[in-house]
Amino acid sequence: MTTTNPSPQGAAVKIPVSTLPTVDANIFPKGGLDILSREEVARLRDASGGMHDLLRRCALAVLTSGSASDDPRAAQELYPDFDIEVHQQDRGVRIDLRNAPAMAFVDGHIIRGVAELLFAVVRDLAFTAIELGPEYAGELETSADITDAVFRLLRNARVLQPGDPNLVVCWGGHSIGRDEYMYTKQVGYELGLRGLDICTGCGPGAMKGPMKGATIAHAKQRRSRTRYIGVTEPGIIAAESPNPIVNHLVIMPDIEKRLEAFVRIGHGIIVFPGGVGTAEEILYLLGILLHPDNADLPFPLILTGPTIAAPYFEQIDRFIRLTLGDAAAERYEIVIGDPVAVAKKMGAGIRRVREYRIEQKDSFFFNWAIQIPEDYQQPFVPSHEAMAALQLRPGRAVHDLAADLRRAFSGIVAGNVKEDGMRRIEEFGPFEIHGEPAMMQALDALLRAFVEQRRMKIAGEYRPCYRVVT
Repeated sequence: MTTTNPSPQGAAVKIPVSTLPTVDANIFPKGGLDILSREEVARLRDASGGMHDLLRRCALAVLTSGSASDDPRAAQELYPDFDIEVHQQDRGVRIDLRNAPAMAFVDGHIIRGVAELLFAVVRDLAFTAIELGPEYAGELETSADITDAVFRLLRNARVLQPGDPNLVVCWGGHSIGRDEYMYTKQVGYELGLRGLDICTGCGPGAMKGPMKGATIAHAKQRRSRTRYIGVTEPGIIAAESPNPIVNHLVIMPDIEKRLEAFVRIGHGIIVFPGGVGTAEEILYLLGILLHPDNADLPFPLILTGPTIAAPYFEQIDRFIRLTLGDAAAERYEIVIGDPVAVAKKMGAGIRRVREYRIEQKDSFFFNWAIQIPEDYQQPFVPSHEAMAALQLRPGRAVHDLAADLRRAFSGIVAGNVKEDGMRRIEEFGPFEIHGEPAMMQALDALLRAFVEQRRMKIAGEYRPCYRVVT
């Protein structure tokens, strides 16, 4: 429930930032949020330790759910006076919002779906602060420790549900054309007709389209228990607010745990057209699948888009074959302009996953069997020094090279849409990426294509945050 006090609304044609419609509200969770301890509430209220600012930024992102901007500072500039506080009460918690965006409310009450996302923010940040804080760093030293932490985060978020495998992870760009977006909807529709649920990065574009298509299909099939899972992390959510269809939001502490979450809970992955973030995801997964320990592991991976996107996937395929070899290309299939074929192939692939899990006595809801090397799990901080030190050259173990290529794209993502990365670029200039000349030429050509196809940014002129040294 909410109690509200609407603030005055300006009537001028050009509304100053300070007079955008806002609402004050006290919100009481109705389930979906465990009772917080006094220590957890104190952490969330501690402005000096940085948790309050993080809570404020993530909360503002979900309160502006559906925003088309990919600038992490845009919402903060539009609502500079927004604030949030979490209060401990005898029977649970109370969330106080001050100067919150009025778009999150209808007739004085917060939209239920937005409230659920807000509770998810509080839940995940509290869990991370208490269970995975700096004082617990010694407990995350091994690969098994990190995987266990990912498991506990997902379990706490209640997304690990028993049942037959049916969760399809959909990757793709937030900045895509209309034809590409409509295609993602068509694929989502075909997946939904076959009883498959959707997991994405929770944002707009290729993350929203499959969920929207699946929603219609699930309604036609009269499926009432459906999952539209959005997995994000603090550096991304402010730039890519959750789309309105997400009904399970999970905020992982960093990009590495976010990527591991996708691989552990998904039963197959579909990749739509995208930019550097999508390339990062592809390289992460291929690096894992190319590891000798995962050679026999079934994991359906389909790259797909409309006919207009065929050149995009040709570029991606060429780059992968040049850098990682033809063996990498054997781990995925490219399907152009055929949503029905994509859904049928994914359904068949997930049935093979089910059979394999039964044989290996592995769970359906969390893929324990897949081996993820520890260097894939350790957080990469994209400083100028770290980006320049990446070993982008042939002759290395293919999964090691894939890991560094992934880090290169991760750094560009940070420079494009993450506040810390953008601040580094403003202060020190573009990242420099070094490597073997032929590989650098291929990388430069791929990135230039992303820029020309306007896959780097939703709106405005794109200024590269990187320089490829060829």
